[in-house]
Amino acid sequence: MNIQVRFYTRSGNTQKLADAIAREIGVKAESVAVPLTEKADILFLGCSYYAFDVDESIKSFIAENSQYIGKIVCFGTSAMMKSVHKPMKKVAAQAGVAIAAEDFHCRGEFKAFHKGRPDENDLKNAAEFARKFIK
Repeated sequence: MNIQVRFYTRSGNTQKLADAIAREIGVKAESVAVPLTEKADILFLGCSYYAFDVDESIKSFIAENSQYIGKIVCFGTSAMMKSVHKPMKKVAAQAGVAIAAEDFHCRGEFKAFHKGRPDENDLKNAAEFARKFIK
């Protein structure tokens, strides 16, 4: 089974989760600037909310790589929102890509909010979440 990890981040918070997930499953986390070159049975795809939506680079990545994506498992951080699943599901549906019902989300540090997040516990929880998909 081919498993890949891609992410988009502005602050570095989501990259921390991506790196924890990638370490757990034994692959390298890469930015969405790196396209898929072969079929990913499972694509862990991470981002955050920006103005109540996912960034355009996530939308472009899914659209441009849809033929290589088996299923998206999304993860992310944000200071205020509780999950990126809903906007990610919409984008995936438009591209004809399946998305897992479960996602991983935790708080991310933003200005004075949630200092130090994601923390070690968040990273541990992200790794445990990823492990469920690779058994």
